[in-house]
Amino acid sequence: MNQLSTPPALSAKDYASDQEVRWCPGCGDYAILKQVQTVLAELQIPREQVVFLSGIGCSSRFPYYMSTYGLHGIHGRAPAFAYGLKLTRPELHVWIITGDGDGLSIGTNHLLHLLRRNLDVTVVLFNNQVYGLTKGQLSPTSPPGQVTPSSPWGSVEFPFNPVLLALSAGATFVARTLDRDLAHLRMVLARAAQHRGAAFVEVYQNCPVFNDGAFARFTEKESKPWNALFVEHGKPLRFGPNGERAVRLRTTTPEVVSTEEAAPSELWIHDETDRARAFLLAQLWDDPFPRPFGVLYADPSKPTYEELFFEQVQRARQRTTADLPALLRGRNWWHIGNGERYGTHGTTYTCCCGVFSSTAYTPAAHCCSGILRLSPCHSPERKTCPSRFTSAHCHTLALPLRRSTIPYWSCTDSTGTAPRCSPTLCPAARR
Repeated sequence: MNQLSTPPALSAKDYASDQEVRWCPGCGDYAILKQVQTVLAELQIPREQVVFLSGIGCSSRFPYYMSTYGLHGIHGRAPAFAYGLKLTRPELHVWIITGDGDGLSIGTNHLLHLLRRNLDVTVVLFNNQVYGLTKGQLSPTSPPGQVTPSSPWGSVEFPFNPVLLALSAGATFVARTLDRDLAHLRMVLARAAQHRGAAFVEVYQNCPVFNDGAFARFTEKESKPWNALFVEHGKPLRFGPNGERAVRLRTTTPEVVSTEEAAPSELWIHDETDRARAFLLAQLWDDPFPRPFGVLYADPSKPTYEELFFEQVQRARQRTTADLPALLRGRNWWHIGNGERYGTHGTTYTCCCGVFSSTAYTPAAHCCSGILRLSPCHSPERKTCPSRFTSAHCHTLALPLRRSTIPYWSCTDSTGTAPRCSPTLCPAARR
């Protein structure tokens, strides 16, 4: 009897495509690519269950180099494709690969709303603080004073703080890491891949051609201990070669202290589930504070967009049989005719007549017996006007909301107008 054999475990190489990887020598993208492949192998996610989406930029070549499904889309629009995938195939593991130009310039609106809605995807933003593919222009994350072909006298703009932006948009997982710290990069990517909801990872990625050394103070051996703060859940915020410096929180004001002077109970203990403190942590940006790296915030309890969407679909299917004409008609409706019913949002009126404006019919506000006869002008039946009115005229009533016109008879006085009357004069003005 033949027995089914267990398929061999996938290795990082199994997730690599047969395409030649073409980035500049020394580019940080190589490290990110390798660690993503390693993470997928560690998690043993089937290749047919993984999709990589990208926009435009150096980082957006990523899908070509993965032996999974993928799409190299248009500038900043990868989130739009992610919605379609997750709402038709919610079981897929969808990754969005973007850059500081693609995701934080033309694609900012798409990215922010994806994070706000908590779509269950993993967003990896390669931040090199420059437009690499288009030869080094200023990007939304370039620091003030940076000289580029588009800012030859130095940038006068203030940059985005991507993790703060993601927190503000409502992302339920926000982290920052570096291309030159492989162990940390792999750990953060693994956490993001397993998160349920919108996961946002900013990766400081060196561009050796157009912005080499932009993050050197966070990666070089001498400067890294003093400038990089690696946060861990449940542990104090300490930095320095031997952890001799720490961050203390005075109410809502952080301050750098010496661990010799401050008691351990005074130090800021990182809680990645505390969103308010995550905002403070994300704003540790300039001296005297180090730059935080690691998982700043994680909340897997919030329902995802797909879950809420499919729950709503299920509730709708359990209701009465679908009625397409009723759906197209909408909740605001009226019926033109003498003594007929008029309604808006469920309120029903019975009126003998009414007064129309160019946009709406208001039977309750202006209703008077005998002044307006809602019968077609071509009808042989003609309304006899009360003695105080002089004549009957045929008019055409335009209904812009319905894109139609209604001919009707009306009685007019010597001024040629039909006066407005109180609704109390109308028999059965409302029921």
